[in-house]
Amino acid sequence: MPPKRRPQTTPSTEKKARPSKLAKENNITAAEESEIKEAFSLFSEQASASSKESLIPTSSVRKALTALGAPPSSSAELHELIDTVDPESSGYVTYEHFVAIAALKLQSRSEESVREEAEVAFRLFTGGSGEERITMGALRRVARELKEDVSEQVLKDMIVEANGGEGWTRGVGIEDFERVMRRAGVFR
Repeated sequence: MPPKRRPQTTPSTEKKARPSKLAKENNITAAEESEIKEAFSLFSEQASASSKESLIPTSSVRKALTALGAPPSSSAELHELIDTVDPESSGYVTYEHFVAIAALKLQSRSEESVREEAEVAFRLFTGGSGEERITMGALRRVARELKEDVSEQVLKDMIVEANGGEGWTRGVGIEDFERVMRRAGVFR
């Protein structure tokens, strides 16, 4: 008897990562914690040969926050953040402290900055032509530029999903685009 096939997992049946205790304490999602951990690991060093704890030099905090997409707005803010996470001036920041400041930076993004970022991304789809909607032609162009072989039906489905079922000929407006980006977790 042949082995039973396992059902393919779909996005709705996949298990979502559960937020850790640290993520819950800092009011961030598991995905955000994963991004923070990745940015931290780019610049982390072992505390000592016998320790498993990783630290990040305070000189790399700006770089790590920038890699996360949440750079400090000024040198004064950077110094304030470093003073907060390294009050003893040891020159290093623990992962837990980095998560705390990174979470604050992620959560402090204003609605205006999110809107501006969404508009920049939207213009990438419209080709900066000033169009008010992302059309089938714009999606075809993006797919071609990315060297992705995407069928017409998939492109139509993407538009219909994004515009709330209004039909593929309507296209996707900036409000629809921003809503999709929020649903996808790009913006909070």
